[in-house]
Amino acid sequence: MARFSPRELAAHLKDGLLSFPVTAFRTDGELDEAAYRQHIEWQSAHGVTGLFAAGGTGEGFSLTPAENATVTGWAVAASNPEVPVLGSASGSTRQAVECARGAEAAGAEGILLLPPYLTECSQQGLLEHASAVCESVGIAVIAYNRANAIYSAETIAALAERHPNFVGFKDAVGDIEHLAKVTALNGDRLFYLGGLPTAETYALPLLQMGMSTYSSAIFNFAPEFALDFYRDVRRQDGAAVQEKLRRFILPYLEIRDRGRGYGVSIIKAGLRAVGRDAGPVRPPLNDLPAADFDDLKRLIETSGIAKTLTKGATR
Repeated sequence: MARFSPRELAAHLKDGLLSFPVTAFRTDGELDEAAYRQHIEWQSAHGVTGLFAAGGTGEGFSLTPAENATVTGWAVAASNPEVPVLGSASGSTRQAVECARGAEAAGAEGILLLPPYLTECSQQGLLEHASAVCESVGIAVIAYNRANAIYSAETIAALAERHPNFVGFKDAVGDIEHLAKVTALNGDRLFYLGGLPTAETYALPLLQMGMSTYSSAIFNFAPEFALDFYRDVRRQDGAAVQEKLRRFILPYLEIRDRGRGYGVSIIKAGLRAVGRDAGPVRPPLNDLPAADFDDLKRLIETSGIAKTLTKGATR
């Protein structure tokens, strides 16, 4: 049973850094339970406020519904009890409902509703899609605004009116006018979080839009740096934010942008670079080529943003 009510979860998540742990795979592409549990233990020991299992960085789009539930259950079992784990739901409405129910059964405190990939959606279609997921579970649901799931402010308001467990809006588009409409119309009925890749790049200006938190993929391999960056954002310390952007984030983006799909691949490469290998990505993604990996490892080392694996650790 969930420890947080949907509203309690929203209140908990809105004032701390969030992250998407990668999903660990073996070289044959199968799930690696031991590596994943170890990664969750490490992640949840660093002061993060919530973890989204099987999300975008967790390659949720490459998991079957059964794998989605399995990964979420492992995350719940391995996480620090003080760190809530949220699951994900994606794909067709029926698949999203199956994933949401599986995550709830696995012990997740909430659901991030990812886009229904490929098919173009009307606002009425998005409303009914998200409503079906909200109705299928008792835990919190957060809508992810990206790709073909661009929710109007009115659709978000309708979801909030229909469903008490609909509690959050995550944005990966960055349309300021649209965000102004969503936040103005829905006020503090919801909490708002940034989801643009790489979220740190946009965190300070989006704070002014009411987005008090965001999900950091970099937290996967550099948790201390990610937390320091978040604290600088919340203090609105522009000089400290700019220094960290110049020292690591902007050069990192240059490597990330060399290939399609690198937004996930580069995180797993970062883990390899610090000695915490979580295995390869699954197709349709591909791992970073050796030259890009070497550049990333060199950047991590010269910027001083992450600690390498301590002597005696198993991975």
